[in-house]
Amino acid sequence: MAFAPMGPEASFFEVLDRHRESLLAALRRGGREPPSGGSRLASSSEVLASIENIIQDIITSLARNEAPAFTIDNRSSWENIKFEDSVGLQMVSHCTTRKIKSDSPKSAQKFALILKILSMIYKLVQSNTYATKRDIYYTDSQLFGNQTVVDNIINDISCMLKVSRRSLHILSTSKGLIAGNLRYIEEDGTKVNCTCGATAVAVPSNIQGIRNLVTDAKFVLIVEKDATFQRLLDDNFCNKLSPCIMITGKGVPDLNTRLLVKKLWDTFHIPVFTLVDADPHGIEIMCIYKYGSMSMSFEAHHLTVPAIRWLGLLPSDLKRLNVPKDSLIPLTKRDQMKLDSILRRPYVTCQPFWRKEMEIMADSKMKAEIQALTFLSSDYLSRVYLPNKLKFGGWI
Repeated sequence: MAFAPMGPEASFFEVLDRHRESLLAALRRGGREPPSGGSRLASSSEVLASIENIIQDIITSLARNEAPAFTIDNRSSWENIKFEDSVGLQMVSHCTTRKIKSDSPKSAQKFALILKILSMIYKLVQSNTYATKRDIYYTDSQLFGNQTVVDNIINDISCMLKVSRRSLHILSTSKGLIAGNLRYIEEDGTKVNCTCGATAVAVPSNIQGIRNLVTDAKFVLIVEKDATFQRLLDDNFCNKLSPCIMITGKGVPDLNTRLLVKKLWDTFHIPVFTLVDADPHGIEIMCIYKYGSMSMSFEAHHLTVPAIRWLGLLPSDLKRLNVPKDSLIPLTKRDQMKLDSILRRPYVTCQPFWRKEMEIMADSKMKAEIQALTFLSSDYLSRVYLPNKLKFGGWI
């Protein structure tokens, strides 16, 4: 069954359609080779065998009267990261490692926690059941101390075993939302229709399990903040610019929101745009969707969408639209440090237009939230700004 479009005339999408053709041509030139290295979807028997090998190594060490240790790739050093325009940030094959020793006062507790979570993962995989990171934390919240400890250990284990978190039978709780011209069936058979209304649909917690995705959307719009996303819903944006899909990760995106954006790109190859605040934090969030993050670089092939384009809010838009000074916010010292950090990253060299926008921000020492556009009119974002950007190709 086709969607019933209520949006603009077909001519509105001419520039978008040409952009999609150029993206498809780039894919064909690149050959779309399957990912190599990094984490992958491993079978249950492979995961069990990997954990058994680790335990065997521990037993061997103990038999030799040696203190066992885990060797884990260092995920917090740029020395271990390489950049490829077609993939984003990914770990180098021979990266530096760190030892989690069982006989060191500094790391003995972490060694024990890794062992405990490995045991829990083994049971989950063996019984073909799943748990969320939150479930694992609450099995012994006093022992773990806080959720971040569990999250980091799970990422370390995923990196150590070279398998995706999904292969470990650990799910993330989704915080993202999706709306627009999309239907799919969840793993349990539930049929989901995201057609835009007053409310959006929660991003599913098992992205690999969804199937039969159907859309005729011309583009996907990633919205940084929930407040902006809800405002666009209230303004009936999805129907006015139908067919399209809107997604928000409510700030820094969770794993499932990133996996969903990646799945939509891999399945449909339609243009994907970001709408973020004209500030270093917004740019950072856009970079995570497009090129990934250092901490999750071992899963880059499953998470990044380098075809993403920056639609707004561009720092250059602020001057072009004569946004008044009292709607702008001075950059803090922390903002300036973040901006300097982004400008030094390897992917900025292949994005000269991005660099120019960030330099405009650095020179003006000012930032702006998307809400700054309301000085023009309360619905300027959905009625004028986004339609014009999409119609005339105002992305970089």
